[in-house]
Amino acid sequence: MKEEKTTALRQRMIEDMRIRAIGETTQKGHIRAVKHFATFLGRSPDTATPDELRAYQLHMTDTEVTKSTFNTRIVSLRLFFGVTCGREEMKRYMQFRRKPRRLPVVLGVEEVGDLLAAVPGPGLRYRAALGISYGAGLRASEVCHLKVVDIVPKAHLRHDDSGRMLIHVDEGKNGKDRKAMLSPGLLDLLRES
Repeated sequence: MKEEKTTALRQRMIEDMRIRAIGETTQKGHIRAVKHFATFLGRSPDTATPDELRAYQLHMTDTEVTKSTFNTRIVSLRLFFGVTCGREEMKRYMQFRRKPRRLPVVLGVEEVGDLLAAVPGPGLRYRAALGISYGAGLRASEVCHLKVVDIVPKAHLRHDDSGRMLIHVDEGKNGKDRKAMLSPGLLDLLRES
């Protein structure tokens, strides 16, 4: 893997992201997006004009960049110009592309039962993990970090959420705590496992 020289501008952006506690993977994505813009420009991105920013957005549109990638790059450029370069006015020239909202596919009771029955592995452990992920809407990392106290807590640690049919999720996405619904069937499955 080739070693890349870190410019003062890149280092400043990295520090700005660290100050904002942006995760390392997200930081790499932001750097990659600004680098892509710099390649389009053929020079340092901090010297860009509003017309060049507009041309870049047209270029992404013409090359059929996905809406998700387009918007991710715009978020990165907003951070770059607004925070690192102190050029807030450049944000006025950045447009997000709208994505049509699609309704999620909801499995029927039989389909969920078939899915849970097909889970491999010893005992009920994997079935319980998949059941709690699907049934309570938890992310895989949230399921992996669950503790018994989050589902059936001890009275002195936390009020009894199993009676209220809630799961306490500590530090989920973006480090936020939240509550998720717990179905009676899922609670029975968890007690069995």
